[in-house]
Formats: sequence, structure tokens, C-alpha cells
Amino acid sequence: MAIRKISTPLTDEVIATLKAGDNVQITGTLYTARDAAHKRLVNLIREGKELPMDIQGQIIYYVGPAPAKPGQAIGSAGPTTSYRMDSYAPILMEHGLKGMIGKGSRSQSVREAMVRYKAVYFAAIGGAGALLAKCVNSSEIVAYEDLGPEAVRKLTVEDFPAVVVNDIYGNDLYEQGVEEYKIGNGDT
Repeated sequence: MAIRKISTPLTDEVIATLKAGDNVQITGTLYTARDAAHKRLVNLIREGKELPMDIQGQIIYYVGPAPAKPGQAIGSAGPTTSYRMDSYAPILMEHGLKGMIGKGSRSQSVREAMVRYKAVYFAAIGGAGALLAKCVNSSEIVAYEDLGPEAVRKLTVEDFPAVVVNDIYGNDLYEQGVEEYKIGNGDT
């Protein structure tokens, strides 16, 4: 299967070409955030305050990276289970977020928000954090340093590998995989 090379910030035009099952390599900026940071970001939005970073067209990677070893931009950086961010994701998409990277499936409300706000969900390979970290050229904390590994970071990445799980057309790679398995094994 071909690998699509995409860059951030994501545009609606690029997002419209992505389909569940597409393999991509992302170059540009990724922001990192997990549930504690998401809660703070959403609280800022609800209070009418400015976010510490511009999320227009951006991707948030659900990760709490390990400390960097000498000569590295970041330590091991494997994806976090995404459903923990499901209560926060729709409001961030409403305010311009265009992509999320994690592992595992998303709730129906998040999937509906992706269709409504033209955003996509990518999966990164769990257990491959050391390899994923090699795609990170730089890392800087932009907010919530008190959260340690879960602080919001701005990463500069090159050819970061991911797979489109949910697209703007309502497709879900996890559901498609189950259906293909059933058909391939004679279950219809």
C-alpha cells in the first residue's frame, strides 16, 4: 500500500483526500497532550480565554514521552489510549483542531465531530515509541510544565508514520477490518 506524505497544518482539502486505512507520513508540527492537559485546554475555551498554542489545522499526539537521552530531541514516545480524550476532543475540533494521533477506537460522539468539523484520527503503533521518537527533530514545552511528561509540547517531526482510522466520511478502520475478516472467513 502506498504511503501518503502530508504536512501540517492540515487543510480541509488534504483531509478530504484521506480515507480510513491510508498509511501516512506526517511532516511538520505536532502538539502533545494527554487528559490532564486536555482538561486545562478545554477549560480555557469554556472560560473564553486564549489557548497556549494555535490549534488551527494542527494535530495533537496523545503521548507522554520519556525523558530525552543525550543527543535526542525526545525519549520514547508511544501513543496513549485515545478514549481518555474523547470528552474533550469535540470542543477542540470545533475550535480548529484537524487531527489526533493515538491508539484504540474513538466514541461515536468523537466520530460524529470528525465528520462535522472535518478532522481525522490517526493511529500510531503502540510499543514502537523508541522508533517513533526517531522521527522527532525537536521538542519544546509550550504549556503546563508542571504536568511533567504530560506537558503540552511542540514537536517538529519528519515522516512520522501513522494510519488513518477515522475519516471525514464516517469510516472506521477498526470496523472495516472486522468486516473484511468476516468476509474472508466465510461469515456474511
